[in-house]
Amino acid sequence: MFKQQYLFTLAGLLLLVIAVMSCRDKGNPRRWFTGLFWGLYGLIFLVDDWAIPLLEPIAPLGSTGVRTLHVGVGVVVVVMALIAGFGGVRLGRYHARSDAQRQQSARTLKNRLFIPTLMIPVMTAGGVVAFTYVPGLQRAVFGEGNHSTLITLTSMTLGCLLGWLIALRMTREKPQQSLQEARRLLDSIGWAFILPQILATLGLVFVAAGIDTDIAYLTQHYLALDSRFAMVALYAVAMALLSMIMGNAFAAFPIATAGIGLPILVGHYGGDPSVMAAIGMFCGYCGTLMTPMAANYNIVPAALLELPDRNGVIKAQLPTGIVLLGVNILLLYYLMFL
Repeated sequence: MFKQQYLFTLAGLLLLVIAVMSCRDKGNPRRWFTGLFWGLYGLIFLVDDWAIPLLEPIAPLGSTGVRTLHVGVGVVVVVMALIAGFGGVRLGRYHARSDAQRQQSARTLKNRLFIPTLMIPVMTAGGVVAFTYVPGLQRAVFGEGNHSTLITLTSMTLGCLLGWLIALRMTREKPQQSLQEARRLLDSIGWAFILPQILATLGLVFVAAGIDTDIAYLTQHYLALDSRFAMVALYAVAMALLSMIMGNAFAAFPIATAGIGLPILVGHYGGDPSVMAAIGMFCGYCGTLMTPMAANYNIVPAALLELPDRNGVIKAQLPTGIVLLGVNILLLYYLMFL
């Protein structure tokens, strides 16, 4: 059966190839550190449960292979942070076309340039529909159980591969050049590329540390619960602020909801939990619009579009995020208690 680890292995192998290319790039003044950064990142994707038995014999006294693996991955992440923090990830040479050649190619291809990109959402949506509604297809490919996340990731991967093949056909470029372009984009984005993965882990750490319980205690003991509007506004703003800190509304949702939403808005005031969850997530997305921590939304597009202002996307979205947050507070207040 197809497993999610297969997708991680593909990503890890791609990163290792890019790491080797970076080490061989003499035009990069920090080529060894750049290659080490992407190599370590690729290694994280390749590590799976198979590594646990190998680590059991060398695990410290009183520890296990699982704990040793977790500590090892943590050490790798710290090393990556040090490399990025000291400017170890730099740009090199990528054998790219000249500006004149790219403009000529754009004039020739015109709107067909969007076809490879469109293959990603088309294949993702088509794959999700097919695996969900074609009888027996999901079970035949993935086995028994709920595989909603794996279905989405697999469909998106197929869309990326199809888009890549179409792009090679349209541009008549060699596959090696596509790897060079991938390396160029990764080096341009730099450390921000790994930020979503790090922030997702941060959300798990916050939950494990009991931050949601602390927020619930502070809210119930030090804030006035007699103002329903104030509690609604507090929940909405907390979702936005936590999303700005973590860069992800999904990581913020369990903390704000367990600390404020469920015990106060639902338990104390009797609000509708489905309305709270839907609009509460939207409040989190407002915070996503306003933070550099949401690197995949705000920093990566600026790098890909080569904008002169790295925070240009955030500045453009800031008024929208603030207005939407205010609207969401009103929607929560009037719809949650109907």
